[in-house]
Amino acid sequence: MRKVKKAIIPAAGLGTRFLPATKAMPKEMLPIVDKPTIQYIVEEAIESGIEDIIIVTGKGKRAIEDHFDYAPELENNLIEKEKFELLEKVRQSSNVDIHYIRQKEPKGLGHAVWCARKFIGNEPFAVLLGDDIVQAETPALRQLMDQYDSTLSSVIGVQTVPANQTHRYGIVDPVSNDERLYQVNKFVEKPAPGTAPSNLAIMGRYVFTPEIFTFLEQQDIGAGGEIQLTDAIEELNKHRFVYAYDFEGKRHDVGEKMGFIKTTIEFALKNAELRDETLEFMQTILKENLSLNKGK
Repeated sequence: MRKVKKAIIPAAGLGTRFLPATKAMPKEMLPIVDKPTIQYIVEEAIESGIEDIIIVTGKGKRAIEDHFDYAPELENNLIEKEKFELLEKVRQSSNVDIHYIRQKEPKGLGHAVWCARKFIGNEPFAVLLGDDIVQAETPALRQLMDQYDSTLSSVIGVQTVPANQTHRYGIVDPVSNDERLYQVNKFVEKPAPGTAPSNLAIMGRYVFTPEIFTFLEQQDIGAGGEIQLTDAIEELNKHRFVYAYDFEGKRHDVGEKMGFIKTTIEFALKNAELRDETLEFMQTILKENLSLNKGK
């Protein structure tokens, strides 16, 4: 049995929801307090036991490569000034091999994963999406990897969402479940409002057997005129069980503005240096806005 040691992080999206900030800056480099969003994803992969990561980038994403590269001048400066705590933060992602490949055309998530097929070869692998930051005692990806070890099948990370939000996600139609692990009848990409078979939504964490590439190879066009990963999962499920696992942990959606703002506030409140000042500022803003509302 081969262990999951490789991971794909798709990071080729245009980030149009965050324009104009993402005109020249990759969306994945936007910081949550003092750390780029993609670093949270890389750190989860490392904590889960991943040894090799390939990041699928696109045009204008060079800043991602620079961020995870060594910075000798910066590190030497921090050493000279004895800023060892900052030095450790700069070096945190250096204990994993990170590789890069460019998605030449924006053809969708399924195509981005397919671009990394030669790097993966004939091994099981993980996929982590940068729009989802998960805080959990056991990393979300590690939870899925443990389920793979017991089932030897592809495992898709899911969590429940409100019924009025199901149209935003890939949704699973479960057949049966053993605690948090579900057998799945079918996978549906962004079902029309009111048509979702359940409220179990795919949440940006996957472990795949290499057979998934057989179906991504077909390059079928799905929702939004793109090659959808969920469609390939549905085809794979017709030939070999694909499980869904309701992983434990709090998921933060940083792929849209309000989710990004909420995540930034929550992470600031969990930072010992920032918590008190952040709370004081929030109370001041709340009082000011309540006063304005009363004056209307």
